[in-house]
Amino acid sequence: MLNRRSLLAAGAGAAVGLTLPGAAEASTTVKFTLDARTLDGGEQVVAVILDTSRLGRIDPASLTTGTFTVHAKATSPIPLAPGDQIFSEYDLDRPVTRARLDRHGDIVLDLSYAEGQLGGGTLGYIASKGRNVQLDLVYTITQNKPIAVRHGAYTIKKFVQGRLSNPEVDAFGYRTSGSGMKYRLYSPGGHGRRPLVVWLHGGGEGASLPDNYYDNETTLRANRGALGFATPEAQRIFGGAYVVAPQSTSFWLQDGDRFAPQIAEIVRDLARRYPIDRRRIHVVGCSNGGYMSLKMTTVYPDLFAASVPICGVVTSLTPGGPPMITDAELRAIDTPTWLVASLDDDTVPPQANTVHADDLIPGSRVSLYDHVVWNGHQFPGHWSWIYVARNDPRIDGTHIWQWMSHRRS
Repeated sequence: MLNRRSLLAAGAGAAVGLTLPGAAEASTTVKFTLDARTLDGGEQVVAVILDTSRLGRIDPASLTTGTFTVHAKATSPIPLAPGDQIFSEYDLDRPVTRARLDRHGDIVLDLSYAEGQLGGGTLGYIASKGRNVQLDLVYTITQNKPIAVRHGAYTIKKFVQGRLSNPEVDAFGYRTSGSGMKYRLYSPGGHGRRPLVVWLHGGGEGASLPDNYYDNETTLRANRGALGFATPEAQRIFGGAYVVAPQSTSFWLQDGDRFAPQIAEIVRDLARRYPIDRRRIHVVGCSNGGYMSLKMTTVYPDLFAASVPICGVVTSLTPGGPPMITDAELRAIDTPTWLVASLDDDTVPPQANTVHADDLIPGSRVSLYDHVVWNGHQFPGHWSWIYVARNDPRIDGTHIWQWMSHRRS
């Protein structure tokens, strides 16, 4: 299967600009990049960058929000069966909030975006599969009036779409383990042995192998879980940390016993190949990954210095069925554990899962929020991983990243 980045780089989507009276015609093809940012609620395209530096000096005064029109179309990369519903597809004009020149002389078209705003996201959620997928994005640029250059006016004749760029995501390299599990790895600069943070994604970010969809992308684009630990603030707190984000071939909850050795294989392989301090390996996971972080500490009690299960599942998935993590297993956990959840979580009930686990795990800590609210926007109650990604949980004056950074196995 072709990587979605490769499809974009191949130039999907092009538009012919207008030739206006008095404007110099140009046969030059201008490539553009989609500049994306992973918000707390998922990745959005926030700007379009036109490769115009080679056209000559452009007068920034000739750039207005109406100089170019930006149209965006986003569709599922997976054929949908009758009755399938995918959220977040769109076909619309993206409002340009500002047109400017960057320091390279490229035109930047800043686009309207916000948490929960339709029309800028890069991921779609297929309800029947319980999966986020990276949407096929086709952006069409139309020039509505000429731009001023040193020797007159200029109208671009053709625009060609280039790659999707997200510096935070791009900082994580692509890897595949010996078992075939894909993962993304952030490597810090500097010298000396460094800690390792293992981020285990939620259920929506796994692969969909029946559809031949295993992108090694959505784990970093759906939320800031792994990205948070690669920020300058986190890197300063941890003294530089490797961050690894494995991607499940299905749901962690479906087969934790099989996935646990595969995750451990990745951890141990990284510890052999990189200067990782084996006493400072931490596991953090949300929802499905919250379950899996607990599972890892029951199977490998000596591997991790700290565990942070966020809105994790421990009770049965079916009424009357066996628990995912037994009470005996919870009581036997010896890894320092800090649990996080929101009390309005209607996906994984906190009392039966997070609170129950906290009651049984010796010496555990717990942060329970009333709602998930960040920067004035209220998210679904299940999304309490936002708080961990922003280093918000605090007990007795100590924030969760600082607490993690001081743990040793």
